[in-house]
Amino acid sequence: MLDRITPLILTWNEEANIARTLEKLRWAREVVVVDSGSTDGTRSICEAFSNVRMVVRPFDNHATQWNFGLKETGIASDWVLALDADYVLTDASIDEMQSLLPAKSIAGYRMRFRYCVYGRLLSGTLYPPVTGLYRREAAHYVQDGHTQRVAVNGEVGELGAFVLHDDRKPLGRWLGAQDRYAQLECDLLATRSWGELRWQDRMRKLMIVTPWLVPIYCLTVGRGYRDGWHGLFYAVQRGVAEAVLSLKLMEKKLGVRGGL
Repeated sequence: MLDRITPLILTWNEEANIARTLEKLRWAREVVVVDSGSTDGTRSICEAFSNVRMVVRPFDNHATQWNFGLKETGIASDWVLALDADYVLTDASIDEMQSLLPAKSIAGYRMRFRYCVYGRLLSGTLYPPVTGLYRREAAHYVQDGHTQRVAVNGEVGELGAFVLHDDRKPLGRWLGAQDRYAQLECDLLATRSWGELRWQDRMRKLMIVTPWLVPIYCLTVGRGYRDGWHGLFYAVQRGVAEAVLSLKLMEKKLGVRGGL
């Protein structure tokens, strides 16, 4: 099965992460990296791996970038493994993919994640499963708030082994991204009626709930209390992300448009 899979990765200034991700993809005949014009060491790191082919395309949005990688970069394999630059496969996840015998009705598989903070594995995470392994001809991406989701034509199975989410970019980079992400989420929430929203998004629209509730949840139900300063860091980080979104929603209610 591994010979039928091409890993596809999007990058932009990912020198803190990309080497660890690519190291776990040496089994692949080819890894396609779609780069948005990195100005750090991302390109040179990718060039050090003989099975990596990089294509540069200016970034407009995530869904278009993924669809470009999927349809316009010459990938010919039956299956694609879509990875963010901070997704690191485990030996167990590689072994599981190698042993897959998908029925014709299966068009994709959802991957589960374990979250890391600067390399430390956490006891729990809010990060949801993602359809990351799919048949190339059965998939396309749509933009959904600040992120994107892949739509596949067929049944979606579940992978049992975990993939690590291990983003080690500086905190300042993460903080800078939250303004952009929160604005996209705010715009998405504004277009949907109350009945169309998931319960999580209904709580976000209340504006004063999630900045406090999410960190408490991470530390208690999510067992972050077991992880010391790493667990506290994650809880506060998630609270800050929710707080920025709440501020964006308040800006909209006040008739203000612009960044924080």
